[in-house]
Amino acid sequence: MKTSNTAEFKNFYVICEQRDNKVQKVSYELIGEATKLAAAYKEETGKDEKVIAVVLGDDVQPVCQSLLDHGADEAIYIEDPMLKEYVTEPYVKACVQLIEEKKPNVVLFGASSIGRDLAPRTASRVHTGLTADCTKLTMEMDDKYPGKSVNEVLLHMTRPAFGGNIMATILIRHHRPQMATVRPGVMQLIDVVPNKPGKIEEYKVEFVPEDMNVKIVEVLKEGHKAVDITEAKYLVSGGRGIGSADFYNELRKVADLLGGEISSSRANVDAGWIEKSRQVGQTGKTVRPDLYMACGISGAIQHLAGMDQSEYIIAINKNDSAPIFEVADLGVVGDVKVIIPKLIDALAKYKEAEANA
Repeated sequence: MKTSNTAEFKNFYVICEQRDNKVQKVSYELIGEATKLAAAYKEETGKDEKVIAVVLGDDVQPVCQSLLDHGADEAIYIEDPMLKEYVTEPYVKACVQLIEEKKPNVVLFGASSIGRDLAPRTASRVHTGLTADCTKLTMEMDDKYPGKSVNEVLLHMTRPAFGGNIMATILIRHHRPQMATVRPGVMQLIDVVPNKPGKIEEYKVEFVPEDMNVKIVEVLKEGHKAVDITEAKYLVSGGRGIGSADFYNELRKVADLLGGEISSSRANVDAGWIEKSRQVGQTGKTVRPDLYMACGISGAIQHLAGMDQSEYIIAINKNDSAPIFEVADLGVVGDVKVIIPKLIDALAKYKEAEANA
């Protein structure tokens, strides 16, 4: 939607993801982030912008209150049997129709498997830009480019680029809406307000049989729940410096004593030492735990992009000039194979003393 009058576009929309009528955590994270962006926009411009959460599916109206509780000002639901399972064409049609009619200023998607399929196709059809896999969003005046500024408050979308060697900030100056996908686990949830008041509205989309351009033969659910390291409060992560896959057994002992999970750098995943679902970094998952313990991880920028927003970072590495120490709150120079067993003993004694107190 190219236009010379961007003022007609308003409000911040979050396209929420649900599976089996359960809203995914990334959607709540994005609602919280959208409320911060709307507040920043108002501070810069004096204009009130609403945060509007949109959910698509079949019989999804019951989840709308939870969207309000997590910070949305309004919730819009689009229901149809064709939307029961995610299929690209019906979902894109619904999003495009909604965006062309409502004219949002900003639209956010989670960078999940669904969001990464839905967002670019939607952006293409409404003729706007999309910044994928963002790790930071801000609302700022576009005044950093003399001679090119449009003198407007825009969404500044930051993401790793050139193999993670730089962090690029991207703007959409002349098209609307401004669209981005955001990695799960990057943005913080805001406080939930139970039964928060707000408008809940149904939006109608007329589907025809031709909109379903694939046939769903069978939906297979995973037999076991995969570990989601983005949910863990404590992560003990191993890098190349741990020496072998067997040493993850020691890291697991530390994680169990802390009540956390183990994770990994890419090198060990590529080596087959640990499953891909536990990889942290640009090509893995972005995490924000209360404690991130980096064991034998050098701290390449690709890895830092996935964990540098952790609340507290402890780094153990025998190389005192390793880049990981630049982001660590506490750095320990030494061999992880010596330090970790001692840490296990100390934690076990502390837990035992605490239990007997």
